Amino acid sequence: MVDYHASNNQAYSSGGPSVNMDPREQENDWDRDLLLDPAWEKQQRKTFTAWCNSHLRKAGTQIENIEEDFRDGLKLMLLLEVISGERLPKPERGKMRVHKINNVNKALDFIASKGVKLVSIGAEEIVDGNAKMTLGMIWTIILRFAIQDISVEETSAKEGLLLWCQRKTAPYKNVNVQNFHISWKDGLAFNALIHRHRPELIDYDKLRKDDPLTNLNNAFEVAEKYLDIPKMMDAEDIVNTARPDEKAIMTYVSCFYHAFSGAQKAETAANRICKVLAVNQENEHLMEDYEKLASDLLEWIRRTIPWLENRAPEKTMAEMQQKLEDFRDYRRVHKPPKVQEKCQLEINFNTLQTKLRLSNRPAFMPSEGRMVSDINSSWHNLEGAEKGYEEWMLNEIRRLERLDHLAEKFRQKATIHEGWTDGKEAMLTQKDYETASLSEVKALLRKHEAFESDLAAHQDRVEQIAAIAQELNELDYYDSPSVNARCQKICDQWDALGSLTQNRRESLERTEKQLESIDELYLEYAKRAAPFNNWMEGAMEDLQDMFIVHNIEEIQGLITAHEQFKSTLPDANKEREAIQAIQAEVQKIAQYNGIKLSGSNPYTTITPKSIDSKWDKVEQLVPKRDRALQEELAKQQSNDNLRRKFATQANMVGPWIQTKMEEIGRISIEMNGTLEDQLVHLREYEQSIIEYKPNIDQLEGHHQLIQEALIFDNKYTSYTMEHLRVGWEQLLTTIARTINEIENQILTRDAKGISQEQLHEYRTSFNHFDKDHSGALMAEEFKACLISLGYDVENEKTGDAEFNRIMGIVDPNNSGAVTFQAFIDFMSRETTDTDTADQVIASFKILAADKNFITAAELRRELPPDQAEYCIARMAPYTGPDAAPGALDYMSFSTALYGESDL
Repeated sequence: MVDYHASNNQAYSSGGPSVNMDPREQENDWDRDLLLDPAWEKQQRKTFTAWCNSHLRKAGTQIENIEEDFRDGLKLMLLLEVISGERLPKPERGKMRVHKINNVNKALDFIASKGVKLVSIGAEEIVDGNAKMTLGMIWTIILRFAIQDISVEETSAKEGLLLWCQRKTAPYKNVNVQNFHISWKDGLAFNALIHRHRPELIDYDKLRKDDPLTNLNNAFEVAEKYLDIPKMMDAEDIVNTARPDEKAIMTYVSCFYHAFSGAQKAETAANRICKVLAVNQENEHLMEDYEKLASDLLEWIRRTIPWLENRAPEKTMAEMQQKLEDFRDYRRVHKPPKVQEKCQLEINFNTLQTKLRLSNRPAFMPSEGRMVSDINSSWHNLEGAEKGYEEWMLNEIRRLERLDHLAEKFRQKATIHEGWTDGKEAMLTQKDYETASLSEVKALLRKHEAFESDLAAHQDRVEQIAAIAQELNELDYYDSPSVNARCQKICDQWDALGSLTQNRRESLERTEKQLESIDELYLEYAKRAAPFNNWMEGAMEDLQDMFIVHNIEEIQGLITAHEQFKSTLPDANKEREAIQAIQAEVQKIAQYNGIKLSGSNPYTTITPKSIDSKWDKVEQLVPKRDRALQEELAKQQSNDNLRRKFATQANMVGPWIQTKMEEIGRISIEMNGTLEDQLVHLREYEQSIIEYKPNIDQLEGHHQLIQEALIFDNKYTSYTMEHLRVGWEQLLTTIARTINEIENQILTRDAKGISQEQLHEYRTSFNHFDKDHSGALMAEEFKACLISLGYDVENEKTGDAEFNRIMGIVDPNNSGAVTFQAFIDFMSRETTDTDTADQVIASFKILAADKNFITAAELRRELPPDQAEYCIARMAPYTGPDAAPGALDYMSFSTALYGESDL
């Protein structure tokens, strides 16, 4: 029941009524002001009388004096029957006072039965002709039957009527409706209302604000003549009153509202269509955005995969290092934004599907090759190529490092060998033995034997050179042709030396039969000097040999071997001294016996001076080798520190990522509070994860230093940078998807009108039966969940059929599992109403004046320009039997909006 009791009771002390419908509509000052301004009472008498007669004339009668003609209650009861369309109790026809009171009471009882609480209005005052009480009663009737049911944009009564006036007159100059008194004094507002709905009746541009009498009379006359709205006020009374009576104006304006109610229905229908079209336009924009983003991402993947699959090797370490640096830029700079784009694409796709589902539109099917699954497949191929590419580059760097080492070793050994062979062919081809004495021949023979010993000692170096050249070929060294040519030259020369040595030996042996004496001492010197000289050359070669190690253990092994070598130096020095003593003995004997030496040992080219010189070189190379090994040890210790730094950070980041992944899993199950609270909490949680990014960047820095140092193993951690990158990207994607799920739930709640309590109940029920926290319910779990919500799916006769019907809705692909989103969609569909294609067709039918088609002119008149053109461009011509020129088929258009299945 509407409570009319809360208004100003003081008003009734003078006999006036108090009416209260809505707190915003209270008229607490009506009767008090009425007493102060008789002009208001005059206006109300005329307006209320005209209003009553506009209804009584339908029954063939009218009133002349409002307080006199209602005293017997007969016309009052007749007025109520006309405006309500209901029958009142039979009136009493007697002329006595009691009969009149009984009739008025029947009328007042009927008013009270309509939810109106009358205070201080009694039948006696009406029968006695109390003007203020009679006017108050009529105002109560007007409020209840003419104004109360007016509703515009969820407002009602007075505010609804005022809002309607404001909206209708908004486009007109010099009109600003803010109330129901002075806003109407100049008459322009009345003319604007009429012109808005019937523009052919009024030439609004000719009206002047400074001529209110003309404006008011024009509106009153047109309304009475063409709209069947009787003249309820005098223009002079309105103009000459400082503040026209509000209730009189409201009563008169309400007649305009009801006169134009048909147009109001058309406006409501137009609003509904505009809303549907706006949703469709927004969805098409989202679809276009998805297609473009998907195309761009797929195009980037298409361009990137061939680059990652390119395995063409480079010739140098510098070129391969540049490839690795380009790959690092790709991982740090180019790929992360694409990871975000991929995640955003999935979120946009899910949001679009949710909006389409909530607005009863068909699901969005991207063009061929641009499905989310297609993008995921391409992304999987990208990551596969990426992993193989990095592994290939590291192997190539190892190969090139090995090649550089082998090539330098080849050049060193080849240079040493070529230095040794220099002049050997000339020595072996000379004929000095032909004119030599016996001793000289023997000396030449012994010298040749020493040379053969030296030649045999160099055989190992030649084999090493050939082996290194072979390995460089097998490892595809870019400068293999020059290596092969040099190696071939060495081998050919070695074969020639072998042949020449053999030929010279044969020549000396033939001559030896004729020569018998030989200098044994020289021979002994030569025999001992040759291997010692060879040992020193080997030592110098070893001390200058390049080395490559990858960890502390390997360098420590080289240091140990070097220490062992140094421990042999004292014995080697003793051997040197013994060899030098032989030469000293030669000199001593020659001097003692007066023998004139030719100056050089005939059996060897190794002089004491050369032995001392090489020994000094060995002693100089030892500390250099010490320093090189210690420098490498320091480098490996530094590399070990890099390993430890990376491992320390990785062993912290890895468990942190795992913990956050587990926490997100728990959060998605144990969400409390409103969806908005959950969304704020998740976004704060996402921000805390993003703020952890500097730790990932720091770890990337450690990883880069490790790669630049060519470190390929790390015994201090089981985490790799690739593993941590994937974990970090999964963490960002998971929290983004969780936030998107809450946003979609908010969309569902708001669109379907689901309360927070209902959504919480659904979430609690779903989580209760999701025992394994998988985010989906199996068929039996879902059935138990439905039973807990009151669904009768265990009935022997109908339970199975009802459950199968529901499963067909929530699991159309027969996967056997029900997701929470599908569960929410089902519950919202069960509990709320939404716009349907039938409703949109009904709205178009109103705009089309019940025709089966609509014209472009009608669409442009009833809809905003952009939405009118949107419909015209998409509507097919109407081809029915009643078609008119330019007819458009709005039924097919509505069907296309919602899909065939909805009709």
